[in-house]
Amino acid sequence: MIVITDYNPAWPTEFEAIRLALLEILGPLVLRIDHIGSTSVPGLGAKDVIDIQITVEALTPEVRQRLIEAGYEHWEAITQDHVPLGEDDDPKLWAKCLFNQPKGRRRANVHVRINGNPNQQYALLFRDYLRTHPNSARTIELIKRELVKRHADDLEAYYDIKDPVYDLIWEAALDWSRQTNWQPV
Repeated sequence: MIVITDYNPAWPTEFEAIRLALLEILGPLVLRIDHIGSTSVPGLGAKDVIDIQITVEALTPEVRQRLIEAGYEHWEAITQDHVPLGEDDDPKLWAKCLFNQPKGRRRANVHVRINGNPNQQYALLFRDYLRTHPNSARTIELIKRELVKRHADDLEAYYDIKDPVYDLIWEAALDWSRQTNWQPV
């Protein structure tokens, strides 16, 4: 069941605790660990799940193994992200590994993506765009709340509608990034 909650000011602190644990597990295999998704945008209501992106040079077996040994649940069936319309759909560009938190820990989705790939940039650009465009962030929240009213128990329908809406934000964020010479923080 999908539930959208009001923004929780504790989300950044909860992310930081998970980030430190992931750094301990992965060490030099990691280039950066970022808080992404709706919980990373101040004021934005979201599912109460911390989204994290681990940026690596390559999706190596060692990265997967270390996370699995630390108790993270690997979603083997999910090997790439949604490709926005008009983007190069080469699966290598959208490859990822997805993990969930170890049992009994704070709910989190941990996305492992390759440095410089469009899906790695997408997560950072999306976050930064919404942080600097509060009306777009509020609109995203309204859309998600409306989707939940109609599809709270149908994950497939929820994402079938949400993904194209996010593609619209992607287009706007790309334009914004070119105008501002955006670089991820």
